[in-house]
Amino acid sequence: MEGAPPIELPEIGSTVFIAMGEGLNLRAKLQAIDDGALLLSAPLETTGLTVFAPGREIEIFWAPPRTRVVLPCRLTQISDSPPGWTLVPSGSARHDNRREFVRGGAGAVVQLDTEVNGQPAEGALLDISEGGLRCWIDQPTTLSQGDRVEAAVWLGDAEVRLSGVVHTIRQAPHGDPGEHLILRFGAEEDVARMIRQYILAWEIGERRLAGDFAS
Repeated sequence: MEGAPPIELPEIGSTVFIAMGEGLNLRAKLQAIDDGALLLSAPLETTGLTVFAPGREIEIFWAPPRTRVVLPCRLTQISDSPPGWTLVPSGSARHDNRREFVRGGAGAVVQLDTEVNGQPAEGALLDISEGGLRCWIDQPTTLSQGDRVEAAVWLGDAEVRLSGVVHTIRQAPHGDPGEHLILRFGAEEDVARMIRQYILAWEIGERRLAGDFAS
């Protein structure tokens, strides 16, 4: 469209997020740009979900310094080998200064102790940010949306204790046992700093792993 601002695309290999609403975003990597189409690695937890089908309109975003860029797209193709999505921009990119927490990390032990029934549970961290965490619990619990939960997470060389509220509980995908739980919390600055440092160290490790695999 004449006079429209140019689309600001992220760099190849950078992380982009698919906005799901309710504070839930799925991570993907930008693999290539082909004649204006964006080729992404398939986001986690989307295999077999019929809600994601060619023709769906979605928004993706990425976070250059001091801003967030949002781009409306249309999902045009889903490939299985390798798993990937093809997205075609359906509008102009826009800057959105709403704060978006960086998410990352995986594998750490999450210990939960609820205020509702005192039931202890242990899970594996899927990702964490300053505003919440997502973990996999291999045994079903009696937790419900809105329950208050105390959580302890070992992040690298230190344990953080968090007090939050259950946002979402869903069955684990791909036929895995148990549940995925999303916990919302507001971290104090000292804890938020530890979480950011943990995510940064995790991302550096992931990049090194990818480099070793590529070589």
